[in-house]
Amino acid sequence: MAARQGGLVAPALLGTDSKSVDEIMASLTDLVKRTRAFSLRASELSQPTLTLTNLGDQGVEVVHGVIYPPQVALVGFGKPTRQAWVEGNTLRLIPVATATLAADHRVSDGHHGGLFLACLRDLLQAPEQL
Repeated sequence: MAARQGGLVAPALLGTDSKSVDEIMASLTDLVKRTRAFSLRASELSQPTLTLTNLGDQGVEVVHGVIYPPQVALVGFGKPTRQAWVEGNTLRLIPVATATLAADHRVSDGHHGGLFLACLRDLLQAPEQL
């Protein structure tokens, strides 16, 4: 999260694997408020986790992320752009957002990273199933 005084803070949203999307959104809202109030827990700054960043709102199409310990990976989202897409024998213009992954290879390897991005793509293409 961008700090109002400048700089970035990357607190961890913990326990998301056991929460619904609504619970995650409520936890995120709380985390943002506490980040801005400088009242984060130590565990929210020290647990190894995956960082998400979105620079699309600033016009960036592709993010080349850098991870900082204790984070083990960073997924970067860029601005959606309209691109030509082939479905069957039909060519259409559709919105496409690029997601990139920077990962610590001491934690996982590129193959698992590719599987993760493929799974993320599939989930984002069917948000009603989340």
